[in-house]
Amino acid sequence: QVQLVESGGGLVQAGGSLKLSCAASGRTFSNYAMGWFRQAPGKEREFVAGISRSAGNTNYADSVKGRFTISRDNAKNTVYLQMSSLKPEDTAVYYCAQSRWAVATLTSPGDFRSWGQGTQVTVSS
Repeated sequence: QVQLVESGGGLVQAGGSLKLSCAASGRTFSNYAMGWFRQAPGKEREFVAGISRSAGNTNYADSVKGRFTISRDNAKNTVYLQMSSLKPEDTAVYYCAQSRWAVATLTSPGDFRSWGQGTQVTVSS
């Protein structure tokens, strides 16, 4: 089973940018889609972005569309989330996850089988 480690979180002012990285171990990384989720205190974990195994397709939550960009480098076993124009409501713990499938369109946490430990993103107003 793949192991995932996120990095790049931190404190940023509203309107700023951050780039999250998620490094994967194991040989299965390029076989499956990857996703980013987030969870704010007292709220359920929600889908943020997904990318197909070949990076040919991406999918975004409406709340981040146009501000966040997901990408992956299969040679480096790494998936990224570039976040721009950050808002206080983007504050959450961000998790990367490996899908059970190759497609990018799945958004339910149940469709993802491996999770990182999360990285905190805090956006101040």
